[in-house]
Amino acid sequence: MEVLGEVGHPGIHFFRNSPTPGEVIERAEGPTETAFSHGDFSSLPLETGTLVAVVKENPGRIRVTLGKMEARKRFVFSIPLDLNEATMEDLCLISGVGESLAREIMAYRERRGAFRSVDELKEVKGIGDKNYQSLKPFVTVK
Repeated sequence: MEVLGEVGHPGIHFFRNSPTPGEVIERAEGPTETAFSHGDFSSLPLETGTLVAVVKENPGRIRVTLGKMEARKRFVFSIPLDLNEATMEDLCLISGVGESLAREIMAYRERRGAFRSVDELKEVKGIGDKNYQSLKPFVTVK
């Protein structure tokens, strides 16, 4: 998990199990004994590769927003990129994917609305069996 903002130790923190936002903030030495400003979602487990941003709004309240770590950081930690969320730049981070192939993947996604499975990559122009096998470990569909 990556933590940014009003915490003592911003950066990437590792957990054995899916942590809650509260556990992530605690590990990063963020505000404790503080109310979350947008409902209490502090007990929901987070997905691997989540970005937790902590901002102090006013005394006694913080705003916590959740997002995804940048693709290049996710890639370094072998966290697959979601084919339905990846940008062209994200896709180009994968070995064997240049701008041309990334454009084809994006065009396929736009035509179909979304990928329903990683196997659909086989239907993208320019992706054969060998290329598909090399791409498969780096992508997912959620």
